[in-house]
Amino acid sequence: MNTFILLKILANLMLPPASLALGVVLWLSMRLFGWRRLASVVLGLAILQTLVLSFTPLSTLLNGILEAEARRLVAGNKPCCYEAIVVLGGGITPAQPPHTMEPELTDASDRIWLAARMFHAGAAPKIIVTGGSLSEQRGGPATTEAEAMRRFLVALGVPDDVIVSEGKALNTIENIRNVREMVKGSRVAIVTSAFHIPRAAKLARWAGLDFAIFGVDWTVPDDGTVWWDYWMPSVGALGESAMALKELIALRFDRRGEVLAP
Repeated sequence: MNTFILLKILANLMLPPASLALGVVLWLSMRLFGWRRLASVVLGLAILQTLVLSFTPLSTLLNGILEAEARRLVAGNKPCCYEAIVVLGGGITPAQPPHTMEPELTDASDRIWLAARMFHAGAAPKIIVTGGSLSEQRGGPATTEAEAMRRFLVALGVPDDVIVSEGKALNTIENIRNVREMVKGSRVAIVTSAFHIPRAAKLARWAGLDFAIFGVDWTVPDDGTVWWDYWMPSVGALGESAMALKELIALRFDRRGEVLAP
């Protein structure tokens, strides 16, 4: 098991719903050993964490921190001219034969759509799509993110011969490192989701890339939401809070990207 997978597992165990499940397991185990008071504290903390992160005001606050930095980073971007548009992985789920034979779009699929629009507007002469798969399969269904994105871009009218696939990377660090080897110092436009912009830009700077970064999936305040819905815990808010916390923690403590320094 490599470091990336281990850290992924630990990050998931730190946050709901996995942390709640872990809290229940620890509660049961401690009760078996007679540590009833400590067991109750552990379970109570797990439940409290899940409830707090389920409130929309908190998810809005956490995402706001990331997006404030993201807006600073995209301010003043020029619409052209770049050597390539780089689409970071995360916008599409590859096919997983024999269960699914076609890729599926995710909530971050706007990354691919923006890349197509930028290409058609003349921002760059080619698009680099990035993202591998733990279960890569050659031929047949699109079993890597890069191949799935390539097919989607072709469906959006992008010529196949201007799309370059980087289908080996399994995380953003590997995305940036492999792209650097492909562009050889040329200026690129990186496309990713707003919440991911601060970390992606930090890694690109560490790698010495000449880049501008563009974002999608910006949070839009819903002024029509009634106050009781806004303050009601929800699964959606829980997911957004957990996602934002992972990014904030990685920004502050994850130093693996330093290996990208030229």
